[in-house]
Amino acid sequence: MFTVRLQKRECTDKSRIEAFLAQAQTGFLGLADGRFPYVVPFNFVKIEESIYFHGAGEGRKLSIMRSNNECCFTVSEHYGTITDPVPAKTDTAYMSVMAFGALEEVTNMEEATAAMQRLLDKYVPGYYGQPLASAHVEKYRSSMGSATSVFKLVVRQLTAKENAPVPGKMYDKG
Repeated sequence: MFTVRLQKRECTDKSRIEAFLAQAQTGFLGLADGRFPYVVPFNFVKIEESIYFHGAGEGRKLSIMRSNNECCFTVSEHYGTITDPVPAKTDTAYMSVMAFGALEEVTNMEEATAAMQRLLDKYVPGYYGQPLASAHVEKYRSSMGSATSVFKLVVRQLTAKENAPVPGKMYDKG
């Protein structure tokens, strides 16, 4: 499907990619709305070969998803600037992952509750003393009064790139 143009930066180490996605905080969901792109930031969790997130059960995102469920989800972390005596060789230390696939609204309450529990485990580990009840997921309403829906991106392809920090060459404002 898609390839990483700069092959020397491609990361194919699945355990490294999984570890990166487990700690990364924000991903960006890219949708195609006719002529205009629409990109939305989300908290997310990767479970097996799918990426889960939640949001309002109504609105522009859902409208676009229903007309075109193909998407791209991008996660990127900036680790600093790598310096060099030659200005044109100054570079960025980073890792990024792009996932391509189809979006689905999760309608199975057991799957939705499990995904929401994993999101809680990632973003507020140990904060709640009890597992999340499916009744809470079913009945929860946002501050705007809309039902919360759980979505998953069924990943068909995943690519990753990285440029590791170089000890002794990282820019320090200090």
